[in-house]
Amino acid sequence: MISAPELIAAFQQRYGTMPRVFRAPGRVNLIGEHTDYNEGFVLPMAIDRETVIAIAPRPDRMLRVWSLNLDDSQELDLNKLGAGRRGMWIDYVEGIASALASRGITLKGAEIALNSDVGIGSGLSSSAALETAVGKALVSISGIQLDPLSLALVGQTAEHVHVGIHCGIMDQFTSVHARKGHAILLDCRSLEAKQIPLNLGECRVVICDSRVRHTLASSEYNRRRQDCESAVKSLSAVLPGIHALRDVTLDQLEKHRSRLDDTVYRRCRHVISENDRTLKAAEALTAGNVAGMGRLMAESHRSLRDDYEVSCSELDILVERAAAQPGVLGARMTGGGFGGCTVNLVSRSEFRSFRQRVTEEYQARTGISPEIFAAEASAGAEEIVSN
Repeated sequence: MISAPELIAAFQQRYGTMPRVFRAPGRVNLIGEHTDYNEGFVLPMAIDRETVIAIAPRPDRMLRVWSLNLDDSQELDLNKLGAGRRGMWIDYVEGIASALASRGITLKGAEIALNSDVGIGSGLSSSAALETAVGKALVSISGIQLDPLSLALVGQTAEHVHVGIHCGIMDQFTSVHARKGHAILLDCRSLEAKQIPLNLGECRVVICDSRVRHTLASSEYNRRRQDCESAVKSLSAVLPGIHALRDVTLDQLEKHRSRLDDTVYRRCRHVISENDRTLKAAEALTAGNVAGMGRLMAESHRSLRDDYEVSCSELDILVERAAAQPGVLGARMTGGGFGGCTVNLVSRSEFRSFRQRVTEEYQARTGISPEIFAAEASAGAEEIVSN
């Protein structure tokens, strides 16, 4: 976790004033991948890695933003916000400011220092943590009340418009609404959410970062979304009233398979079956059925690998080696894919040996040293230091 006192000290040295401090967590999705933009179900939890923002108002309309972890500084004029899409971290900050302005919110200028320990491109939603922390900080110092759902939607708008990733709402929703010790079963159509206690018994959630970031992730993500949208358009001719793949059953998909090419059919099969797995996973966790949850995670990975084709060799190796270890009940890739992380259910007593063995075996196969750590379910965005 980020040290707030150290961030405050750095802020005071740079800007000469006492800031308020806000945090927002990253997240790991336990199951329910690529279902969010299909109006389906997801089961994420916030993790104890976060973005922390120190902020103080300025008398003008400038934002001076300093990222400690990236060792970079940028300035934005709130009166002259651009279109973003520069491929830089500041796009997220500008996107939030612009999305808030589009809601008629007048922001104050600010001095900002931020730090994050959520790995960029790891599939743990560093972007949503940044968006949520910045959004909460900016509206707070401007004396504005913004409800949590609106804050999440502002983050999603920033991602769509200024970054160019047509993401669903899961990441930002989780970063805002998470509860310590719980996962969230989120209906991405209605935005109704149910807090699911993490009844994991002797297991803990363990994240394995492959340290791989394939550059095709963004373009392929958008292509998968287009495949799903084209499928709905084709199927709506014979299934009137459907609005998303969430509305289609596996039986209906099989019956009308001839309307879709094989690739699009497999994309649909993943999304529809993943929605079913996600609902079953929430039931399993609630009942403390960790073994059942683990089996669903294994099925999810196979579907993501073979039908949705968003895994990669490094993720597959991590899942394969994890599943072979003692005390492991579940393993799957998590996040958008093409690199990033896997999520695993590992017995507490086996965690150290798991970390050592998977590190050695993955490194022997790939030449890459992974980062492996246990994650706790943390709370959503909040102010942690006021002045």
